Amino acid sequence: MPHMIFVEPDGTERKVDAPVGLSVLEIAHKHGVDLEGACEGSLACATCHVIVDPSWAPKLSEATEDEEDMLDLAFGLEATSRLGCQIIMNDELDGLTVRLPRKS
Repeated sequence: MPHMIFVEPDGTERKVDAPVGLSVLEIAHKHGVDLEGACEGSLACATCHVIVDPSWAPKLSEATEDEEDMLDLAFGLEATSRLGCQIIMNDELDGLTVRLPRKS
């Protein structure tokens, strides 16, 4: 099974199983990672904002215009910011690393 790594705001890394077909948001919730997802993955908020490790960013599909619009509402945006609900795990993303932004 693929895995992914969540990097907490304090730098702590959590390597977790990442089932194919689940979103980063769903994977976070499955493993008790503090990633809110207030809209439950319906692309109506930015509370599942993650910062993708720069080495992984090119391997992801491009963000949609709707995702970009929601990201504009997120705190602490960076060049590789994405919404966790929009990144769907597949075998090619085995080892994906995302950082959780600091809370405002």
